[in-house]
Amino acid sequence: MNRNKNNDTDQQMAKVIMYHDQQLKNIHFPDSSATDDEIRRSEVLLKSLGYDLPSKNEVANKRNNEVIVVPNWDELCAEANQYITGKCDIRALFTEDELRQNEEAIRLLNRDFKQIYHMDKVDYAISILAGLVGSAVDILLVGIPKKTPDGLKAGPLSDFVRDYFDKKYPEEEMQKLANSKISKVPFDAQDNRHTRIYVEGLSAYYHRLLQLGHDPVLGFIFGVSDILNGTMTTIDKNGKVVCQVMENYADRRESDIFLALAKQIIHFKSDITTSMGLPAPFMSLLNLLQFGKIGDYDQTIAEIVQGMYYEGYDFIHFCSMSVPVMLIEVITRMGYALKRINEGHSVKDSIPVSLKRETHPKLATMLFISHSLATAANAGKVYFSKNPMSINYPQWLAFAKYVYSQMKWVLLEKPEMRADYVSGKIYNEMQEVFDQVDRNFAEYTHDKIVIYN
Repeated sequence: MNRNKNNDTDQQMAKVIMYHDQQLKNIHFPDSSATDDEIRRSEVLLKSLGYDLPSKNEVANKRNNEVIVVPNWDELCAEANQYITGKCDIRALFTEDELRQNEEAIRLLNRDFKQIYHMDKVDYAISILAGLVGSAVDILLVGIPKKTPDGLKAGPLSDFVRDYFDKKYPEEEMQKLANSKISKVPFDAQDNRHTRIYVEGLSAYYHRLLQLGHDPVLGFIFGVSDILNGTMTTIDKNGKVVCQVMENYADRRESDIFLALAKQIIHFKSDITTSMGLPAPFMSLLNLLQFGKIGDYDQTIAEIVQGMYYEGYDFIHFCSMSVPVMLIEVITRMGYALKRINEGHSVKDSIPVSLKRETHPKLATMLFISHSLATAANAGKVYFSKNPMSINYPQWLAFAKYVYSQMKWVLLEKPEMRADYVSGKIYNEMQEVFDQVDRNFAEYTHDKIVIYN
């Protein structure tokens, strides 16, 4: 602001100011507040003293044209490096009290994360109940298959399942289907009369156990491949893998993969209720386990498996043993869903299908506990019966699956998810601070020119 000074002394200037102040008190500005009156009196006083006051438009333009220069990150770093040398610890930015508060905040966040996956008494009760029910059904109702004059018999549940298959696939119809050309496959040799390479143990009793095409799961890979190529893939009684062209069964080939798949399914159907039916899934691979000294005769694992199949441990018995495993799944999942709904979650969020821990934090752990209990009970059953036919194969498969997922969760996923949870909470709080800073900066620079270097 430019101003013209008087030539009077300071004392004279004071007297003049006092004089004009007295004069200004007698001036009245209509329709103005007390503050406006004081401002206007001050303007009149300054003008009377020779000050050249700017207009309101000039003041606004100067404020609007005020320039704020914001340095970039590289410049800030360079300037900081000029004044600070050596290594810096971020903890040095905080006081001891602040560090203790930070540690306490992180501890509370870790506790909150742990609480999300914490199993309460109801969770344990559901898991134990499911495991006990599955174990009871396995011990009391599944039983051990035995050959009788009336066919294979076991427990009430196993007999019910086998009778269902017999009614669903009558023996006469299946015999006609087996004799029809549509069900004939090149890998179905019952002995070595038509083989180029001798397969140890290939016979009417064991051929379905040795041929991978008869495996209920692997058959959709090896069986379809054999139908397309006119081959037979086997693992013999000694664990030797052989794939050979079946020249005498060349008319059983199919060139189209969909026809080959259809023929594979039809062949499964024709064999499912035979006296030596389809083996349990992946049972054929156990012929590779040519080691062990089990039982009174020091049999290998492969020999034990072959004996189990001969005694009736087939695909239908596998289905019977799967019932208690499915019961465990149903009871655990339904109990989990009802508990979630009771806690206030929506039905949609409580549907216990997915095992993702982000969606259902405790479900996988509850299933692990249930299947662990049932597997332990089955291990006790095998121990006391001294009979490998007591092994619940589907239960051990389920147990292996949940052991793998639980170990993966505890050792790998849980620490990573805990770190993500804590850092996510801290990031959200920091983001709120950054947003507030941005709002304050926007208000401060509303009528100013901001230049970013």
